[in-house]
Amino acid sequence: METGLADKVVLVTGASGGIGRAVAEVFADEGARLILHGNSHHDELARYVELRPWRDSAITVAADVANADEVAKAFAKGVERFGRIDVCVANAGQWPAANEPLHIMPTERFERTVAINFLGAAYTARAFMQSLAATGPRDDGDGASLVFTGSTAARFGEKDHCDYAAAKAALVGLVRSLKNEIVEIDPYARVNMVQPGWTATHMARPALDDPAQVKRAVRTMPVRQIGRAVDMARAIAFLASPRLSRHVSGELLTVAGGMEGRQLWTDDQLDFADIHRRLSSSDPG
Repeated sequence: METGLADKVVLVTGASGGIGRAVAEVFADEGARLILHGNSHHDELARYVELRPWRDSAITVAADVANADEVAKAFAKGVERFGRIDVCVANAGQWPAANEPLHIMPTERFERTVAINFLGAAYTARAFMQSLAATGPRDDGDGASLVFTGSTAARFGEKDHCDYAAAKAALVGLVRSLKNEIVEIDPYARVNMVQPGWTATHMARPALDDPAQVKRAVRTMPVRQIGRAVDMARAIAFLASPRLSRHVSGELLTVAGGMEGRQLWTDDQLDFADIHRRLSSSDPG
């Protein structure tokens, strides 16, 4: 099916691994030109890109997304290389591994989590909209697209990770607001969000290595499997596509196997050997 993403310029934050790297591969398969962002793992990302068959259609940029000036400079490098940016995937995020309820959570952790997961996404969106305002809409009428990576933690909360849940929940208000702002720059531009559930990525691996955590997660899903990074990437590409989603804006697409905030399965209804087999065969992330 034609996505209309060929030759579009796509900037992806948090492309060093997990969902971001899967997004890069999916968009590359569609023929997009890529601006891939990394921070602490930027050098690793650059080495990865150099080995890809699509390396001549991609550049990497480094920035701390919690630093608005660094984000703006990353976008400027992308525009300098490709002339414009058509799609932005605000994907960079951080999941603090430690389980800490709010009353004992260090202030520094709370502030950093919000800075990366919410402020970083907001700064990314602002830089994208500023870039779009400077270059103007595309002549072919394909509207720009901004897609955020959220989380089911925004819907159900996350015990001992309220900093993460609150930051991701704040993105919902951002999506619903920016969909009305971006059309003043590009009348056909759209803003949407994918909300992953438990996904087999490096960030989630420590939790998913705990069989008890996997049991708790899968008990709430009609589709009894853990998501893969590529599942999220394909959903993001769908929302970014000016063909497949040209009339979709302000929407939250949950990709979590039908997850609910209640237990659906007992242990005797779950084949944990099969679940772990599927998890171990998931796409690298």
